[in-house]
Amino acid sequence: MAAIWAGIDAGKTHHHCVAIDESGRRLLSRRVANDEPELLQLLSDVLELCDEVTWGIDLADGGAALAIAILLNHDQPVLYLSGRAIHRASEGYRGEGKTDAKDAAVIADQVRIRRDLHPLRTGDETVTDLKILTGRRMDLVADRTRTVNRLRAQLTSIFPGLERGLDLTNTGPLTLLAGYQTPAALRRLGTKRLETWLRNRSVRNAEQLAETALQAAERQHTSLPGEKLTAQLVHTLAKEVTALNQQVAEIDKLIEARFRQHRDFEVITSMPGLGIILGAEFLAATGGDMAIFGTPDRLAGFGGVAPAPRDSGKISGNLRRPQRYNRRLQRVFYTSALFSIRHCEESRRIYDRKRAEGKRHTQAILALARRRVNVIWALLRDGRTYEVVPPAALAA
Repeated sequence: MAAIWAGIDAGKTHHHCVAIDESGRRLLSRRVANDEPELLQLLSDVLELCDEVTWGIDLADGGAALAIAILLNHDQPVLYLSGRAIHRASEGYRGEGKTDAKDAAVIADQVRIRRDLHPLRTGDETVTDLKILTGRRMDLVADRTRTVNRLRAQLTSIFPGLERGLDLTNTGPLTLLAGYQTPAALRRLGTKRLETWLRNRSVRNAEQLAETALQAAERQHTSLPGEKLTAQLVHTLAKEVTALNQQVAEIDKLIEARFRQHRDFEVITSMPGLGIILGAEFLAATGGDMAIFGTPDRLAGFGGVAPAPRDSGKISGNLRRPQRYNRRLQRVFYTSALFSIRHCEESRRIYDRKRAEGKRHTQAILALARRRVNVIWALLRDGRTYEVVPPAALAA
């Protein structure tokens, strides 16, 4: 029998699978639980229809992780389609209704007719760990940002002068707020005793911080409504931010230790602007296998730093920002390019040239990021570290 194609509409507790032949006729349509025995039975039943099966799925991790692992462990080719691609493709099929069975059939048919889909592969254990660790770090940083914003709002409602004078992302101001939150409490303590209190808690620049706090306290003698309860909330939030800072620092150590075990650690971190965290996020976003993308142009498109053409009729050369790309990878490319202009003369020259051409700051950084994609691609392809002067120039 000719080859068949199977599409899986993945869910948290259940999946729906539809298998079709080369004419698009449905050979199987089944809802299965997200459990190993049922998934193995589904695999067996589909393989009974034909030995040559190509699978498609709309999730690359999360609830689909077990199904993907089972398929890959049995040497089955699995292709990935994004949810957005399936939604747009569904508009070209009969009927306006949306069901799991229809989505699975669309996935199967798209796998049958398309040749540009990314295959899913068994991931490098180090890269998998980095995906987990960097994902957790992003959650912690987002939690910290939200907590700092709440802390600022609460402190502003009772002591705006102190909020303006403190950088609440630093350990010293957080330690201060964990102990004292109101103008009256700071005035009762005094500058010298506050300085001693801060030094005993290993706060750097304790003298300057104590002076800043007391100056703010001397400028406000009015007690605002709800001050006592708000001060308690400020104390709690300051403790929470401190705890989140510690968690971020601990996970940064785990990321560095795991990243150093990857074969491309030296190559990636040699690139100006790509340090430990951004380098680990680059691996987590790309999987570390450049062969999946084929060319640096595709990597740049996947990372959102290559403009997309928007030509029509007699209009040509019209470019726009891409809409479908990996936001996480774009942040890595953009941020690393931003850092590189501070520490790399070549990056600075490219940035200055783009600015001289009339490009805005963001446009110049994106143009630099696009150039850097070619460089990191070549470094990973050749397995060599970044050098200011190319090897060919040295040989000449």
